Amino acid sequence: MVECTGLENQQVRNGLVGSNPTPSATIIKMSEEIRVFSYLPNPRVWKSMITAKLGKVNIKIVGDKPMNLSNWLWDFDAVKIDPSELDQIQEYKRISKRGFKGTLYKTDKFLEKHPFGTVPAGFNSDGSEGIFESNSIMRAVARLSKDKSLYGDNDAFKQSRIDSFLDANLAFAREFQVYVLEINSLNEYLYKRMQSAYLFYLDGIEKALSFDKFISGNTITIADISFVCDLAQFLRERDNKQVIEEQGYELISKNFEKDFPLSLKHLKDLSKKREFKEIMSNYLDKIL
Repeated sequence: MVECTGLENQQVRNGLVGSNPTPSATIIKMSEEIRVFSYLPNPRVWKSMITAKLGKVNIKIVGDKPMNLSNWLWDFDAVKIDPSELDQIQEYKRISKRGFKGTLYKTDKFLEKHPFGTVPAGFNSDGSEGIFESNSIMRAVARLSKDKSLYGDNDAFKQSRIDSFLDANLAFAREFQVYVLEINSLNEYLYKRMQSAYLFYLDGIEKALSFDKFISGNTITIADISFVCDLAQFLRERDNKQVIEEQGYELISKNFEKDFPLSLKHLKDLSKKREFKEIMSNYLDKIL
């Protein structure tokens, strides 16, 4: 079960929970097994949300639009800051680094559990353990599931093969994170590096899908979930077509449908599954 709180508008909520969004600040009574704080909507968080749906794990998602996270106190019990209380939380004031600008407010406890200070930030049910990096949070959700097929049926070698795909996925995702942040000021080095990462990653996925129905075998695993969420986010490059072309470049994903037909089919097939569609809604409709 997925619970979402702290979302401030219908558009953001729809991007998370489909056609029946949870109203802002509404709490669904349930036994919470894992909690995630992040900007929303966020395809990296969707990995854990989809895994939770498939694996029947109770997950609580807390957050807000990226521009609003400077108005939140980052913590296990993250809360929106009352402007009248700003003077009382100056000790938690931090200069933002990667992906954010200006000032953020993070408790010492948050930084103890999340030493890199990034989101998405995962926690166990009582906040005593912090989990960072979206694939690691997703793994934690899969480990909590009774459906062990999502993460290799507790077989060390099957799990390691899934991890291999997740590592390749992470390398790809790291490159496009930088690419997206610099989309308005591209240079040849940055563009070529992203292009190379894109081709390398999808060449590998295409080969894997030529042998098996799913990326890591004949049943769906978190390797497939991660693939869908991260590739979907990268394909939103197409939203910036004009910006990219005005700088003298073309879309890296321009020929995706023709060059990687198995990856395209896999992406489309999975995104139509109920557990994916309820989370991703119509995220891919305008780009495929």
